[in-house]
Amino acid sequence: MRARELMTENPSCVTPDKSLQDAARMMRDEDVGIVPVVEDMDSKRLRGVVTDRDITVRCVAEGKHDATVGDCMTSDVRSVKPDSDVDEIIKIMQEDRIRRVMVVDNDKIVGVVAQADLARAAERDKDLEKKMDRALESISQPA
Repeated sequence: MRARELMTENPSCVTPDKSLQDAARMMRDEDVGIVPVVEDMDSKRLRGVVTDRDITVRCVAEGKHDATVGDCMTSDVRSVKPDSDVDEIIKIMQEDRIRRVMVVDNDKIVGVVAQADLARAAERDKDLEKKMDRALESISQPA
């Protein structure tokens, strides 16, 4: 199974100069906990991600209420290509203890594979279900 078969395509994105409030509203409106951060909306070149946790822990808890997305985003983000195998996605999730992996094609964000996407696919694939069980243990370990 490939990333393109699992991913949520064309995720909404923000740029680093956007306010945290803009990013938080987008998360609320789309019922997501992560938003890709792109260089600009034309190129959609991936610069990082911002999560609900980034906003609360890195900025709000520190009193940085006027911070921008760029001030609290995670910039060291590993990604996969649309043709990447599910095993590569799971490996990244395990190694980095993350629940979502960005899918990039020619430096452009094209999708996101979430743990929930893998769980839905695992309902139809017993081998994937076993891999996901092992991965979930690793992902859930405290850092």
